[in-house]
Amino acid sequence: MSETYAKRLSAILLDAVTDKDPQMQEQVCGALCDFGESKPAEVLSACEEHLRLHEKLAHPYRTIILRAMEIVVSNHISELDKDTARAIILLASNEMTKVKELVSDWQQAASSVLVAVGRRFISSVMEELLSKFQPGLLPHPCTVHTLASLSVSNVFGVVPFLTSILSTMLPMLGAAKHDSMKVVFCCALQRFSESILEYLANLDQAPDPTVRKDAFASDIFGAYDILFHQWLQSGGAKLRLAVVEALGPMSHLLPSEKLEEQLPKLLPRVLAFYKKHTETVHVSKSLGQILEAAVSVGSRTLDIHLNSLLAALHAQICVPVESSSPLVMSNQKEVLRCFTVLACCSPDRLLAFLLPKLDTSNERTRVGTLQVLRHVINAAAAQMEVKKPVILSSMKLPLLDTNNKVKRAVVQVVSAMAHRGYLEQPGGKAMVEYIVQQCALPPEAEIQKLGADSEALAADSVRAISVSTLYLVSTTVDRMGEVLWPYLLEFLVPIRFTRALSPLCRSLVHLAQKRQEAGAHAPLIQYNGNVHLPSPYAITTRLLVEHCGPGRWWRPQLCLLQAVSSYPYVGDGRGAASLRLLNVLHQDIHPALGQRWVTAIPLLLEHLDEYSEETLSQKEWEEKLLVFLRDSLAVVSDNTWVCHLTLEMCKQLPNYNGTPLEKNFLYKCVGTTLGAASSKVVRKHLRELLETARYQEEREHEGLACCFGICAISHLDDTLAQLDDFVKSDVLRKSAGIFNLFKNRSESEANKVRSALILCYGHVAAGAPRELLLARVEADLFWNMSQCFSTKVLGIKVETQDPALRLSLVQSVCMATQAICSSAHGSSFHLSRKAELVAQMVEFIRAEPPDSLKTPIWKKAMLACTYLVTLEPALEEQVQADLIHSCLHRVMAVLPEPEEGDSPQEVSAAPTVGGDPQELLLFQSLYLDTVQVLKDLLTSLLLWNMTPLGLQVMVEHLSPWIKSPRGHERVRAVGLSACLLQFFLQHLQISALVPFHNLGLLIGLFSPRCADLWPATRREAVSCIHSLLYLQLTCVGFSRDYQDDVAEQLLSLKDGLVHPDPAILFHTCHSIAQLIAKRLPPDQLINLLLTLFESLGDPDKNCSRAASVMINCLLKERGNMLQEKVPEIVSVLRSKLQETREEHILQAAQHSVFALATHHCASVVSNLLGSPLPFDSHTCTLWRALALEPGLAAQVLGLLLEKISKDVLFEESQAFLLSSTPDRVATLLPLAATCALHEVASAPASGPAVLELYPQLFVALLLRVSCTMGVQPPRQLQAKERRSASSGLASRSLEPCSSAVDALQAVLVRGGNEDVVQCMELDGGWQLLRTSAGHEEGVTRLASAMAKFAGPRLPLVMKLLFTTQSSMYEVQRVTSTAFLAELLSSNVVNDLMLLESLLYNLMARQKDTSARVRRLVLHGLANITLGSPDKVQTHSPQLLTAMIGGLDDGDDPHSLVALEAMVGLARLMDLVDAWDLHAVLLHIAVRIRPFFDSERMELRSVSIGLFGHLNKACRGDCKDVFLEQVVGGLVPLLLHLRDPHAPVVTACRFALRMCGPNLECEELAAVFQRHLQEGHDLHFGEFLNTTCKHLMRHFPDLLGRLLSTSLFYYKSSWEDVRAAAPMLTGFLVLHMEAEQRPQVDLEQLLTALQLLLKDPALKVRLKAVKTLGRLVKFA
Repeated sequence: MSETYAKRLSAILLDAVTDKDPQMQEQVCGALCDFGESKPAEVLSACEEHLRLHEKLAHPYRTIILRAMEIVVSNHISELDKDTARAIILLASNEMTKVKELVSDWQQAASSVLVAVGRRFISSVMEELLSKFQPGLLPHPCTVHTLASLSVSNVFGVVPFLTSILSTMLPMLGAAKHDSMKVVFCCALQRFSESILEYLANLDQAPDPTVRKDAFASDIFGAYDILFHQWLQSGGAKLRLAVVEALGPMSHLLPSEKLEEQLPKLLPRVLAFYKKHTETVHVSKSLGQILEAAVSVGSRTLDIHLNSLLAALHAQICVPVESSSPLVMSNQKEVLRCFTVLACCSPDRLLAFLLPKLDTSNERTRVGTLQVLRHVINAAAAQMEVKKPVILSSMKLPLLDTNNKVKRAVVQVVSAMAHRGYLEQPGGKAMVEYIVQQCALPPEAEIQKLGADSEALAADSVRAISVSTLYLVSTTVDRMGEVLWPYLLEFLVPIRFTRALSPLCRSLVHLAQKRQEAGAHAPLIQYNGNVHLPSPYAITTRLLVEHCGPGRWWRPQLCLLQAVSSYPYVGDGRGAASLRLLNVLHQDIHPALGQRWVTAIPLLLEHLDEYSEETLSQKEWEEKLLVFLRDSLAVVSDNTWVCHLTLEMCKQLPNYNGTPLEKNFLYKCVGTTLGAASSKVVRKHLRELLETARYQEEREHEGLACCFGICAISHLDDTLAQLDDFVKSDVLRKSAGIFNLFKNRSESEANKVRSALILCYGHVAAGAPRELLLARVEADLFWNMSQCFSTKVLGIKVETQDPALRLSLVQSVCMATQAICSSAHGSSFHLSRKAELVAQMVEFIRAEPPDSLKTPIWKKAMLACTYLVTLEPALEEQVQADLIHSCLHRVMAVLPEPEEGDSPQEVSAAPTVGGDPQELLLFQSLYLDTVQVLKDLLTSLLLWNMTPLGLQVMVEHLSPWIKSPRGHERVRAVGLSACLLQFFLQHLQISALVPFHNLGLLIGLFSPRCADLWPATRREAVSCIHSLLYLQLTCVGFSRDYQDDVAEQLLSLKDGLVHPDPAILFHTCHSIAQLIAKRLPPDQLINLLLTLFESLGDPDKNCSRAASVMINCLLKERGNMLQEKVPEIVSVLRSKLQETREEHILQAAQHSVFALATHHCASVVSNLLGSPLPFDSHTCTLWRALALEPGLAAQVLGLLLEKISKDVLFEESQAFLLSSTPDRVATLLPLAATCALHEVASAPASGPAVLELYPQLFVALLLRVSCTMGVQPPRQLQAKERRSASSGLASRSLEPCSSAVDALQAVLVRGGNEDVVQCMELDGGWQLLRTSAGHEEGVTRLASAMAKFAGPRLPLVMKLLFTTQSSMYEVQRVTSTAFLAELLSSNVVNDLMLLESLLYNLMARQKDTSARVRRLVLHGLANITLGSPDKVQTHSPQLLTAMIGGLDDGDDPHSLVALEAMVGLARLMDLVDAWDLHAVLLHIAVRIRPFFDSERMELRSVSIGLFGHLNKACRGDCKDVFLEQVVGGLVPLLLHLRDPHAPVVTACRFALRMCGPNLECEELAAVFQRHLQEGHDLHFGEFLNTTCKHLMRHFPDLLGRLLSTSLFYYKSSWEDVRAAAPMLTGFLVLHMEAEQRPQVDLEQLLTALQLLLKDPALKVRLKAVKTLGRLVKFA
């Protein structure tokens, strides 16, 4: 039986091979292999028989079977018996040679089977192959190929046969006619030769150590003769290449004399292939083998052909290498291998050939030659040792090559030379200099020159490899220390090596440290007459300051040099490297610096580590460097040394002409150094600096001025003297002067000189000692600035219009006045030139173009005026007015017009500059600084008149801007006002009580701005009012630190002003008005009101509305004081209502006349209900006005509620004669009453009235919502909408249901249940409430929100809802039931003692005619588990009865009631009484079992989940009774883990976890718990495998039942479940024991699996095949 079954199983698998899907074929192959793991002989026999009997089986399928056979044979070769092996050999041989044509996959698979068998049964395989390899007959190509493969896979087994094989093959070579056969022979000869060579190389392990090369020599030579002289001459390209590949290993087996004889012909022929074939790697490999063979026999022929060999190989190495082409790379390696062979045998001739190639200008030739040279330097070091001078001298021309590829190759050669001792020879330093030159390359230059190849070479650029090479050579090659030190120091100072400074410093630090370790305290730098080494002063200057600004490598026009210490992160961290080198060389720079630098430099390095290039403050870093320099000079305290250092710095200044940023820093260093020098040295160098400065470069002015300013700290007199002498010279005249440098100077050039000198005076003033400044400022500083700024033409003083000169003067005046103010006596200093300087600054401000901010002149001029204003004497009033007007006029108009929708921040950040983000950022910074300076200026002016009148004067200047129609002008003006008021409040000194007569006017000016369109204006306006209220309190005698509660409340209202919602904004304005009313003096009220009436016409509509809000508030709060004015005010507002359509004016007027309805409530309501629907805005306003008084609002709501409840809700009419269902149309009066109720309830004042009628309003509106779903508006409204649509007029549609929902929302809000409204809004409940599909859910969410937020209101609401349970309208019954059912989910009903009545009310509706009501009843009864879980046991019999009744509900075709019952049972399971539950467990389990495989996902998931709860509940006495149900549900649960719906899978996970303990198997329960936790990924195959293992171990008797149940799911409609079923079968079979076999119906199982093999789903077929592979256990 076992044998028959094994055959059938194999036959089924072999029949499945013909599946069209490749994945299926691979799976069948894998199943056969799995089968073969346990039954290799049977599987191989079945495969052999199948192939033998099915001769017409297509070769792709035969290939699959042969591949399976090869795998089985390879894995079980040791278990194979001779008979089986013989059968397989015969089959494979037959398959391989069945057709003469070459079918590669099929024949290769058969050949692989033979090779696999040949690893053990070599004799049998060779016997079979040799039987088809007979003398005189041309064999099948695959036979030869198999012999060749065998020779490689079993060298020791095949080589002894090769003498006979070669002797048999030799005659066949001449008989081969086709190139394909010849190629096969060539490949065989190649493999045979390689096998022989391997055999000979491992004779100590060979079975026959007597084998010698001579045994094969004659046959190999015979084959060589045919291949070389015949096939190579006449064959095709493929054949010729195969011949060349074979000749390589064959050449090693040729007799020495024959090889010597053939070489003259062989070498040229092989070399010729380089010209005929593109893929030359095989040619190069063969050539290398031939050369090795020739060298091994000491051939002299190589000398004759050496030139041609070198030329051919050199041409190959010069082929451009594509990094993506592995063949080309492999060819390069083989060619270099050939060069290695030639270098070892003929080094002189090789160099004689290579070195002249370096002189060529061809890029490829030079790069290739350098590549070979590098290789032979490394690979043939011994042979090249004596050639070092020659090789070094030949590198002269490559060193001059500018091509980047050549440079890279040269660097690589130099690296090889360094490691081999070449650089120690004469000429080696040139190589070092070359590396340093490449380290100094700018990256962008490389990219430009590389062009299209730049991407490929970007990661391996010349500079990158040069930097790494220099560091590698410095640190790893010990003998290079003597070459590099101190030679590398010579490259520090020259400008052209700047970009190499970082790698130079790193290498020098390493070398210096090594020398320090070896040489103790000896000086590192031994000059010994070496004039090329830089001096200590040059090194110090160079490493402190360098060239070219930060990050300019990408700008070729500025490709000079770059800052090292001044810009430390540029150039690979050049600053840190320079500082480390300085630290190492401190002893050589000056002996006294050691101790200081050892502590100072690490601190600088630590500072660099804390920041990055983006975060480092450049100003702070430069200051640290200057402090470091200043401290170093103080430590040295050697005037001679300082003089030398100063001289060196001045010498290096011209090197920085193209990089002003770095030159400016060097100027600062010069000034710092001069500060430590003697007076004589200072005068000399300052004069030289003035004479040699490049004044045409305006950016250099700052550096020169800084130098003079720093020098003035220690040498003020000398500095001023040199400046005065220079100013008095002819330098500023147009005619020729005494200095040749300034001859024929143009006006613009002279202006630049004056600009620089003015700036120098400013910096001198800023740096001068304060105790010396005041005496010199007017006579020496301001006078000379004036002289430099103006010129005389015909004796008349003329001021220049040069903007740069103006800016210099402004900056200098600013610095000088700031210095004066900061001095100890600055506040009392009398500046006689004050008015003149202020007038000058105002003129500069006016001269700048309006609406523009491109230079800092405004800021600097206003800052100078700020400092000037604080000095004596005081300015005249007109001068002050002109100054304020000029500054405001320029600054306020800078920002562009705000666009609609722009935030103030966006508008203020959108100046009229270019789109460059950098320019935009600079503009923003400059503007903010300018505004701050303007604030400081205005407060400085206010200090001169700290009275209410002075404050009013300042505000009057700002008033036009406060009322400006442009938002950006308003926001800045109000902001300035707030600043002034706050300043005035802080500095006001009250000696006696004074009235603040302007309070009303000022508050009236600012208060409407609380509603400005710009949020920033609103906030600042509140700040202004806050300050004004405190000013009033201060003026009437309150102390400065008094905290007024009313005034402080203003600040808390700022948050409300940020909100864009107008309602919130105006409510905040109303609150502000209330606070103003509390603190405003009575005599100021009328002034405030008149000012606010003027604001009603404000161009900003928000401010106009705010004015109306504040007017109404003031009238309400303080109207008793203006009783005689009330009629007039109301009359004005009524006239406004007639004149304008502005909404806020309408509201103000209606608010004043709401009292009319208090006397005629019913009449007003009746008349308003007659208004056309939908209500217009005026009508709505009137309705809301009726709610302003609670008593009136209650009467109105009562009347409206009566209209809604007593009238007919809708009418049914048939719109069309053929219509099957009548339309429902809302009646007009209830609809109008609903809309009116919404308007009344929307008014905040209606709250008390709504609370009084809350239950009636809530229930009435909720039921109206339910009855108006899908109800159409009244006919007349429909007609009105159609007329509006046809006329093109917009008309607001009115939906009855939406109006009821809106009214309900308004009632909830007014009833204090905003949380209910918000909760419903967040959950989407209101939208659900409006739709038929979502109405139940909407009611449920409403009930939940009410229970959560409005619990105390529920008793009366429920009482009213109970009365609607018998309503004639089904929808009302559904609504009330849904609401009541949801209440049971909250414990509020228990707290309110409503549970019993609510339960009995719902149970009474179980027999309702509506299935929806019955379902909601069950849902509500189950909700008791959430709201009152402690009451479940009390009512468990009734609850279980109701739920079981729902399971048996037969009037529900869609089983929705049953679904709700199952959901309810699952929720009740853990809470009901155990005894009551055990009585119905089996009934429930049996009743829900059919739903496991329901087509509806909800029924499946809920029933399976309930099954899990049943398992959980039955633990204990009843689990034995329930075990049968668990076993019956196990297979469905396992398989539905692959259900396509996630809820079903989740339910299965839970149910299986609950089933585990009831199976009384701890291992299985643990598996369920471990694998099926929620949220954990499930590896279904692993889980199913483990589960089946434990099932078979603990429940062996269940095998048959489990298998039969799984077969049912072979026909499942879900393919994932259908695929899981055979998986379950397979794992069950995998883990069963032999004694369980009788439980398995093999026939039925095989039949079912065979059917699955034809399933349309691939995954199902794959699993079926996998299961078939596991059925081997039955074999």
